[in-house]
Amino acid sequence: MAGHSHWANIQRTKGAADAKKAKLFARLARAIQVAAKEGGPNADMNLRLATAIEDARAASVPRDTIERSIKKGTGELPGVIYEQVTYEGYGPGGVAVMVEALTDNKNRLAADMRRLFENAGGNVGGTGCVAFLFQRKGALRIPVAAASEDQMMNDVLEAGAENMETDGDHYVVTAAVADFETVKKALGKKYKVENADVTLLPKDPMKVDDEIGRKVLTLLDHLDDNEDVQKFYSNADFPESALQS
Repeated sequence: MAGHSHWANIQRTKGAADAKKAKLFARLARAIQVAAKEGGPNADMNLRLATAIEDARAASVPRDTIERSIKKGTGELPGVIYEQVTYEGYGPGGVAVMVEALTDNKNRLAADMRRLFENAGGNVGGTGCVAFLFQRKGALRIPVAAASEDQMMNDVLEAGAENMETDGDHYVVTAAVADFETVKKALGKKYKVENADVTLLPKDPMKVDDEIGRKVLTLLDHLDDNEDVQKFYSNADFPESALQS
């Protein structure tokens, strides 16, 4: 029985991993489809599409899946029509949360968002209620092993970035959205660039204690599980103890 139980546990774990991978692929394919619909199928002329394709390739999404998603976006193949929706709200402890989603059913998604926020002890707010607490920036990560801090700072400034900070074993470089692609290409010629994307950064991160931090992370995990959610952001500054749980 012990052997059978162990095998069953392995199967459940594999099933969960497969489900998570399938959900990630679907999310990335949806982003490609919408980008192609809005800006056309030429990635050289469509920055949003180029970024979506790059993210998909980094996650090992099959080439034919990427191509089908582009064709669905341009109407060459039939596909579901998705709308872009942003939700703003407050999570546990008053932490600000922004959610970006692509959905084919806004009523269903709105109900899902209300339920997730309320179950976490927060609430969904109106447009603009927390957006002012964030700023949109291009951000990329480079392993600290790639260069000394002085050398990296020189290269970052020369590339036209705005700032650089050290976060664990990575340098985090930020740039104005208009300069992001130029900065990414310049640094990419010298270093292995990781997790390059346009993102929302909190203007003034909010420190939270261990209890609130764990509750916020639970809310973010639940948002990540929602198939319509593309990206989410919070202004929480988590204690190390909450991140290690």
